[in-house]
Amino acid sequence: MHEKILILDFGSQYTQLIARRVRELNIYSEIHPWNKCPEIDANVKGVILSGSPFSVRDPQSPKPELNFKGDLPVLGVCFGAQFMAHNYGGEVLPSSIREYGRANLSFVDQDNPLTTGLSKGSQVWMSHGDTIKSIPDSFEIIASTADVQVAGYHIKGEETYGIQFHPEVYHTLEGTKLLENFLVNICGCSQDWTPLSFVEETVASLREKLGDDTVILGLSGGVDSSVAAVLLNKAIGDRLHCIFVDNGLLRKNEFESVLDSYKHMGLNVKGVDASQRFYDELKGISDPEGKRKAIGKVFIDVFDEESKKDKDATWLAQGTIYPDVIESVSASGGPSATIKSHHNVGGLPDFMKLKVVEPLKLLFKDEVRRIGRSLNMDENILGRHPFPGPGLGIRILGDITPEKVAILQEVDHVFISALKEEGLYDDVWQAGAIFLPIQSVGVMGDERTYENAVALRAVTSTDGMTADWCHLPYEFLAKVSNRIINQVKGINRVTYDISSKPPATIEWE
Repeated sequence: MHEKILILDFGSQYTQLIARRVRELNIYSEIHPWNKCPEIDANVKGVILSGSPFSVRDPQSPKPELNFKGDLPVLGVCFGAQFMAHNYGGEVLPSSIREYGRANLSFVDQDNPLTTGLSKGSQVWMSHGDTIKSIPDSFEIIASTADVQVAGYHIKGEETYGIQFHPEVYHTLEGTKLLENFLVNICGCSQDWTPLSFVEETVASLREKLGDDTVILGLSGGVDSSVAAVLLNKAIGDRLHCIFVDNGLLRKNEFESVLDSYKHMGLNVKGVDASQRFYDELKGISDPEGKRKAIGKVFIDVFDEESKKDKDATWLAQGTIYPDVIESVSASGGPSATIKSHHNVGGLPDFMKLKVVEPLKLLFKDEVRRIGRSLNMDENILGRHPFPGPGLGIRILGDITPEKVAILQEVDHVFISALKEEGLYDDVWQAGAIFLPIQSVGVMGDERTYENAVALRAVTSTDGMTADWCHLPYEFLAKVSNRIINQVKGINRVTYDISSKPPATIEWE
């Protein structure tokens, strides 16, 4: 068992980012709801308390029992720091002005193990409406900014610390150094959680869990399901039976090209064309959640039928990753609200006799790619942009018809091909086109047209939890727009989405 850091989630938008920063230091971390803290065993080296949208003065705010404080190193971040200050005799009050954004450290205690090596004047990121006005006598201030005197504190005689700023956010320039101080110097973590160790441990765990059973895996052609397939193949070999379903909502020529890409990977793959079944189920449905659920239902039906053909199959493997789980049910059922459902999250209906195995469900996208590289997988597969499970079904706003799918496939093909031709594909984390539920007036030659509009979307990100719109060159966008309008019949207007996540999401539905 690996050493691990527990992160107690109070509902902060940054909780998952804390986990990623810990893992970037090759230390395993787990997120748990603040009110469902697991048993503290010998593998737990420290605990981090996250931020929260709550105020500690709110009667409904989280009130954890920190039974481990004093025995284990603890780092409270934002709300976590305010809670400990408030709970142990300090005073937390509303800030006179909302403290949000960049600030600079005006004082740093270089003798304290948490803040040693941080620079006076170093930029940090604030995001809070309350502030710690006073601390108990047993606390000492270890960091301040011009506006926040208690930007960091230490409880004397304990390895317990609180910081008002967010070290997990990139805008805190020395945040990694502070986290390393806590995790390595204070908690004593050995930094041995690496892609190689994950592969070795996961393969061993899969062998023990699956025994001599047969597993069906739904392949999509994307990074997640491909890495899951290679891991399972390494664990159980030819007892892994892969199925790639054409749901009629894939990219242009995707079904054939994906099947071809797996020929040289030693995987047992079967292609199933179920596109008409998906179209029939989706007919007349415009609601985004309704479409997701309809697509998920047909996937389940198809896999149920295929599993019955395979009499030995007892497991269904899925390429679920951490952001899928977080956005569907929040991190481990924590306080965060559900953003949207994912068709591959939440288990299977009772009528299916398959058990679920998800070897990647605790990994972020960038971690999945690192695992794939450690398995010597083809970079063409690992470097592919993410593509949503419901496919073009959630990139067509409104109801779905085969005619709309065909148009969007052509638009998407022009856009993605142009990104590759211009050497921009690898600069983009995810790109695609959205079919808009409007028609607009246009002029083509001497004729007035009234045709469809599309939006192009390209973002930069590391894990999909946050994203910024990609600043593609104007000349490139002009060229793509011209090519789409000239080559794709039925489109006379092209727009470019410049929304970031948050407040928008990467997909429109």
